[in-house]
Amino acid sequence: MEIELREIRDFIASQPPFHLLPADLLAELVPRVSVRYLRRGQAFPPAGVAEACLYLIRSGAIEMRDARGTLLDKLAEPDSYVLPCTAPPGLPPQAHASEDSLLYLVPCATIRDLRARCPDFDHYFSLPASQRMRLALEGAAPTGETGHERIVMRLPVGDLTDRQPVMVQADTSILDTARRMGEENVSAVLVMEGERLVGILTDRDLRQRCIAAGLSRHAPVSEIISRDLVTVQDHTLLADALMEMTRRQIHHLPVMRGERPVGNLSVADIVRYLGTNAAFMASDIDRANSVEALQRVSARLPELHLQLVISNTPARQLGEIISMLSDAITRRLIALAEAELGEAPVPWVWLAGGSQGRNEQTSHTDQDNALLIDDAMQEEHASWFEALARFVCDGLDACGFVHCPGEAMASNPRWRQPLRAWRGYFEDWIERPQPKALMLASIFFDLRPVYGARELYAGLQKEILARARDNRIFIAHLVSNALSHRPPLGFFRNFVLIHDQEHDRTLDIKHRGIVPVVDIARIYALGEGLSPVNTWERLEAAQAGGALSREMGADLLDALSYIAALRNRHHANRIRDGLPPDNYIDPRGLSGLERGHLKDAFAIIKSMQEILENRHQSGRLI
Repeated sequence: MEIELREIRDFIASQPPFHLLPADLLAELVPRVSVRYLRRGQAFPPAGVAEACLYLIRSGAIEMRDARGTLLDKLAEPDSYVLPCTAPPGLPPQAHASEDSLLYLVPCATIRDLRARCPDFDHYFSLPASQRMRLALEGAAPTGETGHERIVMRLPVGDLTDRQPVMVQADTSILDTARRMGEENVSAVLVMEGERLVGILTDRDLRQRCIAAGLSRHAPVSEIISRDLVTVQDHTLLADALMEMTRRQIHHLPVMRGERPVGNLSVADIVRYLGTNAAFMASDIDRANSVEALQRVSARLPELHLQLVISNTPARQLGEIISMLSDAITRRLIALAEAELGEAPVPWVWLAGGSQGRNEQTSHTDQDNALLIDDAMQEEHASWFEALARFVCDGLDACGFVHCPGEAMASNPRWRQPLRAWRGYFEDWIERPQPKALMLASIFFDLRPVYGARELYAGLQKEILARARDNRIFIAHLVSNALSHRPPLGFFRNFVLIHDQEHDRTLDIKHRGIVPVVDIARIYALGEGLSPVNTWERLEAAQAGGALSREMGADLLDALSYIAALRNRHHANRIRDGLPPDNYIDPRGLSGLERGHLKDAFAIIKSMQEILENRHQSGRLI
């Protein structure tokens, strides 16, 4: 094969959907490809092309504008222009080469022939963007891992418990039970009454409830078991089981098939698959007796993040795991503060905001938090709460959750207020929305209780949702603000990339991809009076209530999941290279397929933003 044809073949074979063609069809395709060169400023599609074609941009860039001259998209290597082959004939947008460009032209007749002969190739063209996104999510995994590592977090826990659980009857003596545990070399047994599971006994229970308590070893084991059981079904995913163990700070989780125990998942079982374990970390946090000890545990968060990405943990669950550990660090810091300061003078609740509030945190982010204090607070109580807030916020900073640049923290007296002040804040933000209020909305309309008198916030949240739901002007302002965070329409060239020296030619995946979906979900939550704070849960609640169509809701969920997974993988790569995680992705480091999926995700977000914009302009909003 001539060098020029070989170059064309290698390039086309690397681009979706041509990567799906077998070698024989690819060899047939290459001679049918023609080459065109456009100088800067020349019209696109090129003049003099007699038949409809698919255009592949080999080099250069094409700008596409509407009749008013508004930039619609920018195509560059290795983008393609496929409308003439996949839609009824019509006038294309006004377009021209914004720089000297080399194009490969594939006749649409050839595309139709290939589709008829290659089902996978045809399937790609037949799928809408949302379904391509779904397939990408199902098959996505970081490169370089084994098949086992890619699927482990999505394994059902029944596959990880490789032995039948050790079980004893409730009337078995403590001594006989301990002997059985030694014979079986297990650290926990399940305790039954007939065929019914009633409790669990661990090594820790033996030490604390029998030996330390001086209880007779001949007493029935039922006297020292833990009866407040947390169980999972055998089809539960490991990722979900791990979150439950982390949340509850337990090391054993009975696995059930219906009402029958079929396993006893332990931290040791999980450690066989994961080198760094969230449940172990939660236990270490609970035992930490100083800020320095918490620092040592928190320093392992990036490694956990890396391991979760390697294990193909879905972005939603990864955010929940990291957020739960951040919650645990916060609670432990509060406990250490209370040990020094004594009992609080009045009830209060610590609130997490931003990504932690939404349970969407990554390994180390800046902190957003607030203190809500009972209205019984007096002036002389202020010093206690100031000391608490400073200790916790400084402790979080020491643990890698740096101080918020905008000082949206409880250490700022403005965000450490009694209930009546917080009522006033939200009333002002909702009834008299200003740009500052819209900025604060991303933090303080995403609050979640972490520690303390949760009922204080529960009542306030009901008032917030009722007030926001009935205020169409406030929702209109939220819509307008959300539309300022537009995803890029085309993102390979500089017009959508950052131009500063530090992050030149990169894409801010957080503010260009994730924030727009978070904004949309918040609009639906506040506009419909929905209580969830997590973005995935907000979209699901909007679907369930009929405010958001099932199809659009599913598409947004898939787009968010894909973009967040790409961001998590970028973070993991930075961690692996010994660099701090950031949100600046170089599109040149993505494969053609990844760029295609990312464009699909952006197209879904753009479509939803256009729906919101149209409803806003017609006065109907949500």
